Amino acid sequence: MDFSFADRSEILQELGQRLRLQRLAQALTQQELAGMAGVAPGTIKKLEGNGTSSLETVVRVVQALGLTDELQALFVLPSQSIAQMEQAEQARQTQRVRAPRRKRP
Repeated sequence: MDFSFADRSEILQELGQRLRLQRLAQALTQQELAGMAGVAPGTIKKLEGNGTSSLETVVRVVQALGLTDELQALFVLPSQSIAQMEQAEQARQTQRVRAPRRKRP
């Protein structure tokens, strides 16, 4: 799914579905995963159903599924070369300069 054009509920639902597929691939029941993550079984059901959950719960579930490495790529700023950083700094320093006022006769 391309998240670029999806609304929030579609993204949440897709992420919940992906977690469900991961759970099933590991042959775990919702009850078992809940125990491993330290959350209530209803929390897993809700997370898989519509994706709604706290960030802490998502991290607990991801850790329980052994998918912590999947979190590494989230929200990482792209790296810049030294030339790009220098160019950005120069652009910040460049400002419009006013021409000197002319003296009136």
